Amino acid sequence: MCEANAYIRRNGQDQLILEAVDKLIPQAGQVSMINIFGQQKTIKARIIELALVDHKIILEELQEER
Repeated sequence: MCEANAYIRRNGQDQLILEAVDKLIPQAGQVSMINIFGQQKTIKARIIELALVDHKIILEELQEER
């Protein structure tokens, strides 16, 4: 299997946000993900690391503009 788990990095710690991600769609100011179970998440973040051998996607949350 080629899926990866998606994590958000906060204060140097990686927090799991979605397992078994099959599709990752970067968009302006956000990232959409769909896993093999059909679950979908869209978060305001940017991709900071793809560790494909380790099956990890690391995201960094974007701050809201005021």
